[in-house]
Amino acid sequence: MTSPHPRAVLWDMDGTLLDSATLHWRAWHETLAAAGHAADTAYLIATFGQRNDTILRGLLGPNAPDVEITRLSDAKEAHYRELVRTRGVELFPGARAWLATLQAAGWRQAIASSAPRLNIETILQVTGIAPYFAATVSGEDVQRGKPDPQVFLVAADRLGALPERCVVVEDSPYGIEGARRAGMKSVAVGTAYAALPADVAAAFPADLPADAFERLVADD
Repeated sequence: MTSPHPRAVLWDMDGTLLDSATLHWRAWHETLAAAGHAADTAYLIATFGQRNDTILRGLLGPNAPDVEITRLSDAKEAHYRELVRTRGVELFPGARAWLATLQAAGWRQAIASSAPRLNIETILQVTGIAPYFAATVSGEDVQRGKPDPQVFLVAADRLGALPERCVVVEDSPYGIEGARRAGMKSVAVGTAYAALPADVAAAFPADLPADAFERLVADD
């Protein structure tokens, strides 16, 4: 019999649905340089997907004033959104097709990202994929960043889905660990996919097997 509980896919955004890393790194470097701070690209790559306050305290030190952390974070994200609007972004191969396929199959879908809400709204507008998502959860909606599972649990709740009926799509070890702590299955995509302990993994959404999601949460 078909389960009465809906199935859901919780998508991370940056590095999962689209390649936004270059624009993020440019925004970080230019924002920090304008404030007189140096930014190590290797550090930015290693912390990609974490909350801005965590990234900035790692760069500026644990005693950096909260007001400075907030100012730099807001300036970086505003610069990033301007880069997205002026330069555009492309979804990863297969991302749009999977969104459509899952929606047609009755899966509920949400964005579960550490990004600010304005970033999510900008990406959804520029790429035109907003109709696929019944909910979005941003960094402002949670108090704890990945690998804490809060962002995924909030997204599942907004979709009316049980954790065991959810699949998380992520590109970072923080996200995959957060999915595990949430009691959810996981799909890894992105450049580091082979090293991530996910249930299913591929370089791009287009490379995922046709039953990638069905095998994790069957409807019978």
